[in-house]
Amino acid sequence: MDSALVQRARQVAESRLAPLTTRLAHVRGVATAAQGLVIRVDPTEAEALVAAAWLHDVGYAPSVRSSGFHPVDGAGFVQAEGFPAVVVSLVAYHTGAVFEARERGLSEALGEFAQPPQLLLDLLTCADMQTGPDGSPIRPQDRVSEILSRYGEGDPVHRAITSSAPSLLAAVARAEALAG
Repeated sequence: MDSALVQRARQVAESRLAPLTTRLAHVRGVATAAQGLVIRVDPTEAEALVAAAWLHDVGYAPSVRSSGFHPVDGAGFVQAEGFPAVVVSLVAYHTGAVFEARERGLSEALGEFAQPPQLLLDLLTCADMQTGPDGSPIRPQDRVSEILSRYGEGDPVHRAITSSAPSLLAAVARAEALAG
């Protein structure tokens, strides 16, 4: 998919995440995975999904980071950059962000963004959960384990992934069922 929206999202992600080479490799892998999931989605929604896949972790970029909660930081940045509302909402709510926002006491900040369509959120979550930190494919259960291994038990990310894992894996199952 090579629309103007996707090209712009890719350029922004590659520019902002350039100092974070591993994170950028992951983002590239998620964008590739998302492209493989869009075959049964309306073309406009497919374009937004792939753009969001490119931008989902832009909140980790040192030039974007403000609160330290990458979905909210990224969504605020993407919104300020003029990306469509659905892309903003997907960045804000991707991959169990609601659980981590709760752990960090940032549910109100996340709630400032509209919730995305569930189907698109499931597809983005699926792409993210099937992509390892280096951008290579990974089984979703192994992705959960990999994330947990990077964060201690007291960390909000560890607690959020522990509590969100069943819903993340359910989103993957729904997306895979759609893709047939």
